[in-house]
Amino acid sequence: MTIPESDVPLRAMEIFEFVRDIDSFPNILIAYRILFVVAFTVASAERSSSKLKLLRNYLRLSMSQERLNGLATLCIRKAKLDEINIDAHI
Repeated sequence: MTIPESDVPLRAMEIFEFVRDIDSFPNILIAYRILFVVAFTVASAERSSSKLKLLRNYLRLSMSQERLNGLATLCIRKAKLDEINIDAHI
C-alpha cells in the first residue's frame, strides 16, 4: 500500500523553501532558521557528551586503583595544589 504524493506531509526544509519563495510570513522564516540552528547545536552537544561518556568509561577501566587514589587525593586537596608553582618544578 502506497500513500499518494498529495497526502505526504511536507518536510521542514520544504516548508522553509516555500515560505522563502513566496516572500511572506517573515516571522515564520526566522523561526525556521532558529529551528534549524538549534537542531544542529543540540546534536553537536549530544555527540560531545556521548564521546565524553565513552572516554570516562575507558579511563575507569584502564586506570589502576593507585592512580585513581592519587587523582582523588588531588581533587580533595585542590586548594593546596593551586598554590604550587609548576614552572619552578619543571
